[in-house]
Formats: sequence, C-alpha cells, structure tokens
Amino acid sequence: MSVRALKYLTVLSIPFTAYISLTYNGWLSYTTVLYAFGLVPLLELLLPQSEKNLSKVEEEVVKKDGLYDALLYLCVPVQWLTLLYFLVVVSQPLAIFDLVGKISCMGILCGAFGINVAHELGHRRTKYEQTMAKTLLLSSLYMHFFIEHNRGHHKHVSTDEDPASAKQGEMVYTFWFKSVIMSYISAWKLEFDRLRTIGKSIFSVGNEMIWYQVIQLGLLVAIYFTFGGWATVYFIAAATVGFLLLETINYIEHYGLRRKEIKEGIYEKVLPIHSWNSNHTFGRLLLFELSRHSDHHYRANRKYQTLRHFEDAPQMPTGYPGMMLLSLLPPVWFLVMHKHIEKYKTQHEMGEALA
Repeated sequence: MSVRALKYLTVLSIPFTAYISLTYNGWLSYTTVLYAFGLVPLLELLLPQSEKNLSKVEEEVVKKDGLYDALLYLCVPVQWLTLLYFLVVVSQPLAIFDLVGKISCMGILCGAFGINVAHELGHRRTKYEQTMAKTLLLSSLYMHFFIEHNRGHHKHVSTDEDPASAKQGEMVYTFWFKSVIMSYISAWKLEFDRLRTIGKSIFSVGNEMIWYQVIQLGLLVAIYFTFGGWATVYFIAAATVGFLLLETINYIEHYGLRRKEIKEGIYEKVLPIHSWNSNHTFGRLLLFELSRHSDHHYRANRKYQTLRHFEDAPQMPTGYPGMMLLSLLPPVWFLVMHKHIEKYKTQHEMGEALA
C-alpha cells in the first residue's frame, strides 16, 4: 500500500465544507460554494501544473494498490450520510438565504462527489462496483447516466450524434436542455436496442431504465413520507444542481472538438485530441483525475490513478471549476475558447504536416 494514494483524501474536503454549510447559517451556509468556486479556482491559478506521467513500473504498482479503490468506495457512505443530514436540516424552518446555501452545497456534493465517483466506478467491470455507481447516481436522480455515458457518450463522443458533446458557438444554457433531454431519450433507446438484441421485450423486467424510474420514484416517496413535502422539493432542487454541474463539465470537456467523419455515420477513432485536458494539480486530486479527460476517452478502462498527459491533447487554460465559471459568461467563454481552438487547430495541422 503506497502513501501516494493518500493525496486523494483531498476529495474529503468537499464533504467537510458541506458539514459546515449544513450545520451553520448565514454566510457559513455558502462555505462549500465559496470553496468550490472561489478558493479552488484561485489555487489552480496559483499552483503549478504537472504533466508528469507514471513510469510503467509505477503504473503497475498503483493499479494493484487497493487503497485507491477503497477511497472511491468510501465516497458512497459519505455521500448518503451527507444527504441524510441535508434532509434532516432542510426539514426544519430556514431563512431563504440559508436554504439556498444549503441546497447549493448539497448540489455541489451530488455533482462533484456523487456523480463524479459514480462515473469512475461505472467504468469498472465488477458488479459490486457498478452497483455502487448506480447507488451514487440515485442520490442525484440521474441513474440513466450509467447507460448513456458508457454505451452512448463514449461511442459517439465529439460528433453531432452525441448530445453531451458541445458544438463550437453553442451556449452552455442551451446545451443543458439539449444534453439533459436528449441523453435521457438516448438511454431509453440504448436499453431498447440491448433488449431487442438479446430477444427480450422492451417492457420486460430486464429493462434497466424502467427499474431506474421505479427506484428513483421510490426514493422520492420515502423522502416525502419521512421528511415532508418541502424537503422532497429541496432534494429535487439539489439533485438538479448536481446534474447541471455534470452537464456543465460535459460542455467544457469536448467543446468545439470534432472527430473526422470518414464516411456517413463512420468516424475516426477516439484519440486524446478529442477531449480538453487539464493538468491543474489541485483539481485533479479533488476530482479523482477527471480533468485528465483525454486519456480517459482514449482508454476508458484505465483507473483514475493511471491516467496520463498527452502532448497533443488540447489543454484548458484553467482547471474545471474555473472553466465552469467561465462557461456561464458566454461572450467571455467564446472569446477565450475560440482563440484556444484556433491555436490548437494550427498546432495540430502543423504536426500532421511534419508527420
């Protein structure tokens, strides 16, 4: 067991700030918001980036180190205990100012902690890890992500066929509607196709999408009868913040990047050049290396601790939190990102010419 894995305990800073936000009122209700979108972007601007990759020997060692997986598994009970605490807190009378802070806090936890860890576990091949992924997605009412992301997004990424890949010039606000609605529809289609392939009815008990709706509705009913109607509304609001954070990340991860269409419906292989990458160290630790997204799409089965930097992958000007804030200001986003896209295209074309 390597002590180097302990650096990923950084992720627990998010639920720690959540405890403060949920326990105290006034400005302290916004501790998680100020941390995630204030302190973290500032640290990412000030701290150096790291393009270092593990050696082959180091990679084999960390792949076999169970502590890396244990840290992921730990996130499951932490997420659900925090959600339970949130429901207890918001079921009591609160001022609107405090309530908004606490809902925002839980929403950030749903997106950055729940869905993000579910994303990593959802790519694992063991049933128990996939079950943990679905459990985390349940906490954000976004269980269909398990189907659409693995069977849809990774296949169609950086093409017009993928609702989670943003086109150049597309605003994040219109992207939210497109990605949320079309990804949900896509998940149903993918599940229907799977059932037809194995000769089962689309209305059979084997339809995972039907089960996801039943389970999510069951959770809402349980919350309603345990904590009340308003707590249920506040949970839905927090879950919405969570999946909108996910969709904002989707927006920045592939913005303006497109795979070449070889012939109708057939595209070039997914390469590191088709995803925006970030080597900002603090954000990498905080999100289990999610920002090394180029390698994730190039080799989706690689565990987070082994993800690599590629010289030819397009690099974001700052880390994920900063980029998410920037995306909320479309004119500024377009000004910054379109310059980076043009610069990247020029470098890529020069590289191809030299090759």
